Amino acid sequence: MNDITPSELKERQQQQQAPIIIDVRETWEHEEARIDGSRNIPLGELPGKLEELEDLKHTEVVVHCKGGGRSATAKALMQQHGFQNVRNLLGGINAYNAQ
Repeated sequence: MNDITPSELKERQQQQQAPIIIDVRETWEHEEARIDGSRNIPLGELPGKLEELEDLKHTEVVVHCKGGGRSATAKALMQQHGFQNVRNLLGGINAYNAQ
């Protein structure tokens, strides 16, 4: 699955068609700034939370962090565990907020 641009995500949100959004930044980062509707699961906690996310294996999920590095790792991890529709937010929340 291809990654998603901030403009595509914002457009989908405006059309009420937003995918599940998981913020893999640390909790304090999520508290400082967040994308509306996102769920915070820090990257270090993600491996232990995958079982809880089992019902999302066939659902479109967008992962994001500050700039795209941690979320690329999260995407790869989720794909290794059978998640079939994971997309990374290109440029992370920095790019999203710059739009």
